[in-house]
Amino acid sequence: MIEFVLDGRSKVNTYVQLVQQVKQALRVGLLAPGDQLPKVRDVAQSLAINPNTVLKAYRELELEGLVEGRPGVGTFVTATLARGTLADQAELRAELVDWVRRAQAVGLTTEDITALVATTMRATFPAALQKESA
Repeated sequence: MIEFVLDGRSKVNTYVQLVQQVKQALRVGLLAPGDQLPKVRDVAQSLAINPNTVLKAYRELELEGLVEGRPGVGTFVTATLARGTLADQAELRAELVDWVRRAQAVGLTTEDITALVATTMRATFPAALQKESA
């Protein structure tokens, strides 16, 4: 099951952070069709946020066709965003973990690593990134 984490320093709305985390989990196979999202009340309590914020995120995911709310039961994943095989993703993730550890070993901070990845992505795939954010 997904465990939400909020970045209080982010300028991204709280509900959008929740939506993004669900989408990321769908892309990497941490969530799959049939899985249940955490109950609204549980998420609100664990993150100390208004339950309406969680409801807004879940409604957004439902409008996008990724989840479905079942009254009295919960919210369930109905689609995936995973591309390629999960085995390929697992291998790439292992390589990325090694790379991140090397970056930390040479003194890069989390912010440095994030900036390096973001600028590299923009330089390598400028047109694709513009389409995705539209």
